[in-house]
Amino acid sequence: MKRIITATVQDRSGVLNRITGMLHKRQFNIDSISVGSSETEGISKMTFVIEISDHQKLEQLTKQLNKQIDVIKVSDITDKAIVARELALIKVGGTGQLRAEIQGIITPFRASVIDVSKDSLTIQVTGKPDKVEALISLLRPYGIKELTKTGVTAFLRGQQPKQVTEINSISI
Repeated sequence: MKRIITATVQDRSGVLNRITGMLHKRQFNIDSISVGSSETEGISKMTFVIEISDHQKLEQLTKQLNKQIDVIKVSDITDKAIVARELALIKVGGTGQLRAEIQGIITPFRASVIDVSKDSLTIQVTGKPDKVEALISLLRPYGIKELTKTGVTAFLRGQQPKQVTEINSISI
């Protein structure tokens, strides 16, 4: 099962290398990773999408990440209300009539043409990963010349509902 893990880290040289090295040593495969500055100077946010087979491995991953010196906070946000987006740049071949067809395909995805050359178009699309993948699938028959994706970046939506813990009481 794919899990979305966020880590708030100190913005220091080598942090990404140490964390990905630790994941590699413990045989976690990273499907995607994105890293960028946060709202606080000197602090960065990492978002990992990782295939994890069971809860025990997820717990191990969280503990190992928390042991890293530069890690401030780790969260598994997979099952929470989140905002998650990915960016893809897709270069497809196309001239004349094909360009009109491609424009018709990308419009419902709110994608845009960001570069045009004599024999190709470069398209930008952002959104949930399944939306990005759907557009890529539709563009494959037109001949994708080049493709790059950022990976998922995500955080929690507004206020999350508080988790209620049930307490059993015994009446005497």
